[in-house]
Amino acid sequence: MSNDNFGISEALKALGIKAENSGSSTGTKWLGSKGELIESYSPVDGKLIGKVSTTTEDQYEEIVKTAEEAFKSWRLIPAPKRGEVVRQIGEELRKYKESLGKLVSYEMGKSYQEGLGEVQEMIDICDFAVGLSRQLHGLTMHSERPNHRMYEQYHPLGIVGIISAFNFPVAVWSWNTMLAWVCGDVCIWKPSEKTPLCSIACQNIITKVFEANNVPEGVSCVVNGDYKIGQLISSDKRIPLVSATGSIRMGKKVGEAVGARLGKSLLELGGNNAIIITENADLEIAITGALFGAVGTCGQRCTSTRRLIIHDSIYEDVKNKLTNAYKQLRIGNPLDEKNHVGPLIDKDAVKMYENALEAVKAQGGSIILEGGVLSGEGYESGCYVKPVIAEASNDLQIVQEETFAPILYLMKYSTIDEAIEMQNGVVQGLSSAIMTTNMREAERFLSHQGSDCGIANVNIGTSGAEIGGAFGGEKETGGGRESGSDAWKVYMRRQTNTLNYGTELPLAQGIKFDF
Repeated sequence: MSNDNFGISEALKALGIKAENSGSSTGTKWLGSKGELIESYSPVDGKLIGKVSTTTEDQYEEIVKTAEEAFKSWRLIPAPKRGEVVRQIGEELRKYKESLGKLVSYEMGKSYQEGLGEVQEMIDICDFAVGLSRQLHGLTMHSERPNHRMYEQYHPLGIVGIISAFNFPVAVWSWNTMLAWVCGDVCIWKPSEKTPLCSIACQNIITKVFEANNVPEGVSCVVNGDYKIGQLISSDKRIPLVSATGSIRMGKKVGEAVGARLGKSLLELGGNNAIIITENADLEIAITGALFGAVGTCGQRCTSTRRLIIHDSIYEDVKNKLTNAYKQLRIGNPLDEKNHVGPLIDKDAVKMYENALEAVKAQGGSIILEGGVLSGEGYESGCYVKPVIAEASNDLQIVQEETFAPILYLMKYSTIDEAIEMQNGVVQGLSSAIMTTNMREAERFLSHQGSDCGIANVNIGTSGAEIGGAFGGEKETGGGRESGSDAWKVYMRRQTNTLNYGTELPLAQGIKFDF
């Protein structure tokens, strides 16, 4: 069945995607196609979807200057009014949910259900941001000086630079922009060069809302290109905050460049996430959580489950159940809702998958459910691979690394302390989970002696975070927090204010001037 039968052509038309698209925008205006062209091929069928022109340095300069001017007026609009604009964006996203979900699935390769789920996350963060627009609270405190009042308030930062990854081509942008916009900031977005068309679609969707509300040109900017555009953003002193999602290697470069100019960075980097399955686990829940965590998005989530740490008394039982479950997976076109696993993003990712499997064997691990690249009808893109289960010790170099592919490592433990030490024994610290019906084990895992990750779950897997909580990780995952809770504070600057409403000016430490 061709992908047109799944409505791809109609979706592209609805989203305003053309054969060739400008990749540079200041909001409602697209700049001329001056740069080189990025060709976006679908990993689903290997076909060219469309082309996007990259942003030149001159265009980048124009966009930053437009954003600077926009900030001067956008910050003066009351936060609830900015929230109303975001509310309307949420309504537009509801209208285009099906079309945008299909584009996400077709350009990135995740299942259509997951594509719809990603757009739903955008809608949810809009709703969250609307409420937040009336709750950007500061603090009041008592002064030690008579007739004085102290308080804290938050002000918008200015331009927020957003560098996003291919695996969540629209949701991560929305996590940042919706919060930044209600906070009074303006945004410049550099999407992944592997999924550029998703950025075009998002910008087209918000255009009507911005025009209807007379939003200043420059509040929402898009700059497409490779790492060189990311370098411009990271090194630009006019951009006080850079939010970057991607690999640890990329994040270190961004953090170094932003830190060199004493800017602020929000880094959401790699994960090497584990589920501990104890002897007290409900195995039906455990197998379901492990299966989805490991093969969802073909193992290309930063929260994908990479390691299963299993109590030795149930190890063989879990291994057998999981192996049987894997054998029932349907691998194929992600637009077909009967399939469970779609393709990797491109052939470079396939090569990394193959190299990782070779490394497992070379380093002493063993493959218990063989992988391989699929070929033939339906697999013409060359990006479809079989999910793999391997047995390997936690200290193997390949296990310590994050491989963006459906490779799951099984390992044994004897005591809960040993399991937690194994879980924590990697440089990444994003997501973690424990499967247990034992309250003491659960609380031990969640205590300060337990998981060292930014996300720690009990009886759910490592993926599938809700927007209501702050999302992010520790250690080399970067320490950033996006989305819910009080993550909004990173998009603002905090100011302490002291007011003297008396007739005297008492000085610190009792100092007096006689004159």
